[in-house]
Amino acid sequence: MSMPAISKHLKVLERCGLISRGRAAQWRPCRLKAKPMKEAMDWLEHYRRFWEESFDRLDDYLQTLQEKEKTHERKKK
Repeated sequence: MSMPAISKHLKVLERCGLISRGRAAQWRPCRLKAKPMKEAMDWLEHYRRFWEESFDRLDDYLQTLQEKEKTHERKKK
């Protein structure tokens, strides 16, 4: 990754409030901001749980359909 690309990514993170940038001579140290990261993780966790539960329900439904299909096939024989 090129230096301009890295700089661009860091600027985006800074505008989002996820990092802070400072100055120390020629260096531009960056620090992660924990609170916005925690808020983002909490938001993501909510949706992770939502999708896991949705997939679990879908899996249960598909298993029910497969069982019905097997029962139907046995009755045909």
